[in-house]
Amino acid sequence: MKHIVKIMVLLVAISACWIGLLQTSIIPRSHTWLLPIYFVISLGCYGLLMVGVGLMNFPTCPQEALLLQQDIVEAKEFLKRRGVDVVSE
Repeated sequence: MKHIVKIMVLLVAISACWIGLLQTSIIPRSHTWLLPIYFVISLGCYGLLMVGVGLMNFPTCPQEALLLQQDIVEAKEFLKRRGVDVVSE
């Protein structure tokens, strides 16, 4: 619940800044109307950047890979005992 409150507060603050920029003529009106579009595009770029950074820093877990392989072998043996045909590739 706290996360949604943070998001709502952020959206209200951004909306207040945007309305304030529309009311005052600090930035030309034609540019001010495009600010929400720029915000959405920037948010998308940030999201892609975070996904890329997460993929580059993705940890490899050799011990977990070995455990997973052992679990697969055990599951295949269990299924063979139960009469299920398991084809290994």
